[in-house]
Amino acid sequence: MKKITAIVRAEKLEVLKDALFAADVRGMTINQVQGCGAQHGWKEYVRGNELLVNTIPKVQFTLICADEHVDGIVDIICNAARTGAVGDGKIWVEPVEEVIRIRTGEHGPAAV
Repeated sequence: MKKITAIVRAEKLEVLKDALFAADVRGMTINQVQGCGAQHGWKEYVRGNELLVNTIPKVQFTLICADEHVDGIVDIICNAARTGAVGDGKIWVEPVEEVIRIRTGEHGPAAV
């Protein structure tokens, strides 16, 4: 099993969610996050004072899947989230040792 984490542009939330649902990918966690990187932020003026806003609103998707589904899910995320501009985001994949469904006590892939 693998854990896929993707951080993407906030405005891609619905497009990405719809693309994953259309591929019957379920059981994801979605968080609103702030990030900084190559986008560098922007300047705003508050009461005449310059303020550098250097964190950008992003959305973080996390899901667990079987090893054989990783490439397909990563492709869906890339295709749905890509604009071609700096700030499209990142995806990383990590091994998952164990998953337990609290309600039933199921372990492993059956718990996903």
